[in-house]
Amino acid sequence: MPDWNAIQTFAQTTTTTVGEQLLKDFGHVQGVEKDDGSLVTRSDQWADETLRQAIAQAFPEHGVLSEETTHVFPDTEWCWVIDPVDGTTNYTRGIPLWAISLGLLYKGTPVFGHIYVPPIRAHFYGYWYGNSGLTGPTGAFCNGEPIHASTAEPSGNQLFNLCARSTTVMQKPFPCKIRMLGVASYNLLTVAAGAALGGVEATPKIWDIAAVWAIAQAAGATWHALNNDPIFPLVPGEDYGRKPYPTLVVNQEKQVDTFVPLVQEIVR
Repeated sequence: MPDWNAIQTFAQTTTTTVGEQLLKDFGHVQGVEKDDGSLVTRSDQWADETLRQAIAQAFPEHGVLSEETTHVFPDTEWCWVIDPVDGTTNYTRGIPLWAISLGLLYKGTPVFGHIYVPPIRAHFYGYWYGNSGLTGPTGAFCNGEPIHASTAEPSGNQLFNLCARSTTVMQKPFPCKIRMLGVASYNLLTVAAGAALGGVEATPKIWDIAAVWAIAQAAGATWHALNNDPIFPLVPGEDYGRKPYPTLVVNQEKQVDTFVPLVQEIVR
């Protein structure tokens, strides 16, 4: 079995170090638009390289798939999927909500996720082994404290998160208050932490969801792929650079039937 303590310590130490440097440039860098319309900055590129180098040194047998460089899933038993700055638009505009995301996959499926939100000094992490046969620590945490999905029912005092590409759902009556955070991982993390009853992302990429996939389910939330296609395991040799994964995450499995009819139209 892997040394889970070493993995968690590495993830926390590395994201903290990278986050401190990113905070120095926060709100002071310009973004360049990529082919998919998202932004990239020199800070993203620096963070990406630094994270990849740290992984190569600490876990030389592990592969890496990253938003900014390698999009092809490697033929390795273990692989880190990294998003060096999730929420780059927020980052460039000085909005204090963005994250560093590390997901560790075993045989193509996430079993550990660590997401650090530097502006609020919040480390989220969780362990979700599924059918992998692995054992070890269980549960989801924020700064060492357990987090759990809410048991509340939809109401006007509960929150539901949208992404920028899912705002059409507001054309119909909605049973919760709407929020839009601009950070795919944190959008879904708020469900894991019990702050929101649900969240939807219309076109997230694999680096947006690999880490939070493990954390959300470890916290008791339910993950629902809106196109009904299984996300994992990833396939060695396949390019994941342009593949979207329309996703709904809700606090309880029974709420899937409540929210799917309200958000299904975002799938194109």
